[in-house]
Amino acid sequence: MADSSFDVLVIGSGASGLAAAVSAARSGVRVAVATKGALQSCNSAKAQGGIQAAFGDDDSPEQHAQDVWESSHETADRELVEILTSEAPSAIHWLEELGVEFTRENGGYRLARCGGASRKRLLQVGDRTGHAITTALRDVVEGSDVHTFPKSPLADLARTENGWRARCGDHAIDATTVVLAAGGRCYREAEERGELSTNHPGATGEVTQIAVDLGAELRDFDALQYHPNGGAWPLNMQGYSIPETTRAYGAVLLNADGEEFTDSLGPRDAVSQAIFDEVEKGKGVETPDGRPAVYLDTTRIPESDANVSLPYMLRRYRAGGIDPLGERLLTYPVLHYQNGGLVIDSNGETTIAGVYGCGEIAGGTHGRNRMMGNSLLECCVFGRRAGRAAAEKAKS
Repeated sequence: MADSSFDVLVIGSGASGLAAAVSAARSGVRVAVATKGALQSCNSAKAQGGIQAAFGDDDSPEQHAQDVWESSHETADRELVEILTSEAPSAIHWLEELGVEFTRENGGYRLARCGGASRKRLLQVGDRTGHAITTALRDVVEGSDVHTFPKSPLADLARTENGWRARCGDHAIDATTVVLAAGGRCYREAEERGELSTNHPGATGEVTQIAVDLGAELRDFDALQYHPNGGAWPLNMQGYSIPETTRAYGAVLLNADGEEFTDSLGPRDAVSQAIFDEVEKGKGVETPDGRPAVYLDTTRIPESDANVSLPYMLRRYRAGGIDPLGERLLTYPVLHYQNGGLVIDSNGETTIAGVYGCGEIAGGTHGRNRMMGNSLLECCVFGRRAGRAAAEKAKS
């Protein structure tokens, strides 16, 4: 017998799961969120760089979509991309209504140009954007009627006459519809490869496997993304993702001879590959503990930009005895993001009726290579859509 029954059950409490829960609850249905760890444990909170939306005078959702398409090497789902970019501005305003305060200047948003982008369109909350977004969403969930089941990992999902029964930790939960928002698998993948990862230890991918066992289709599942700028030294920074905004504000990648060897604002996969290739050619440098690296010359970042947009990065490095504005950093790509995942439609529904996917667990929006700043955006755009669609289906 199930302990409890809801209209919509959301699995995962990162930005996409919280956005889905808020959206479903506002549609007037009974919502529960079950998550593997504590409610605040997720990858989204670790996302530093920012969130993309076309607000510049020289920009448009169409231009944003074109950049996504090109960064994906024309592998993304065009329909999902157009939804992502056209709903980006309203997602930003929705986050602001929930209490997120984006960094502003000169009467508008402070916008940066990130890798693969042809315009400045990255909004930031300093360099802790994901933390700000998840905190605001969590506050709304905790102040609402949404029921939470922390430390209750999904172990089994089975069809019932009226929907689904989920076994989450010690709980059996009945729900009419289910939203899977449990993230990717890069922490586990990095462990298996003996590599570093930026990911939270909860990113191990078993929820994807549960969905696949039920018959859900996958796409681009082999396409994992390296963040070009993992911290390589000091020890306490290994696996930390140096914000890509360092390069937006002037930092460049240099080899052992102090030469630039790639476009520092290229798409992530291209920049990561260029670093791998440079090291392979013998043009890399070695960390004091013998790991491969190249230089990220952060001394070129104006102090005024660093203080506004990179305060957390500066604090972390200075605590380790390195001042990024006074010396170059050692960097090397780290496993970061699962580009592919469950096949979804425009409302986030997977190929299993009544089961939705949003956030990193879902594929298609980014194709085989994601642009920086589009993961938090996808979480909000498709989290809202999946939550709303799951609620409507549960009511019908």
